[in-house]
Parts: sequence; C-alpha cells; structure tokens
Amino acid sequence: MKIVAICGAGVGTSGVLKVNAERVLQRLGFDAAVVAVDLASLHAEADDAQIILTSPEFVTAIGPTFADVIVVENYFDTQELTAKLQAALG
Repeated sequence: MKIVAICGAGVGTSGVLKVNAERVLQRLGFDAAVVAVDLASLHAEADDAQIILTSPEFVTAIGPTFADVIVVENYFDTQELTAKLQAALG
C-alpha cells in the first residue's frame, strides 16, 4: 500500500504527517509506504497511491484521483489520524 502526504513545499507539514502516519500505521498493524511530496510532484507520486493525506487548503488542488483523500485538520493529533486512517482502511 502507498500513502502520499502532501503540502506546499513537500518538506515541513507533509514530513510531520508522514512520520505520524507511519507511527499510526505501525500501531494498527498496516504495512504501507508513506512518502511526503510537494503539491507540484503529487501526480507523479500519487498514480499508484491508495490514500492521499493533506490539509484542507490543498484538497481542491489535488484534482481527480482514484486514491482516498483524507483531510487532516491537526497534523500532530494522532488520535484524529488514527480514526481517519482506520475508517479509510476498513
């Protein structure tokens, strides 16, 4: 499984989201590759992604995708991230 975390530059907030998603996925027992990218690189990285993690301001910029788009309000809230990933992963 591939999960893409995006932000404007692909370094700061997407990096935090990537690390927290990896921690949550490990606790949930899911094996996934999580990558952090900037918005400009999204389509090259997200072609085979099952999930895209982002903040509300980037949702409209994502465009059409087959991936589940999960909007995360607080990148540091692992409870929010856990609940949203569990809902997406079943």
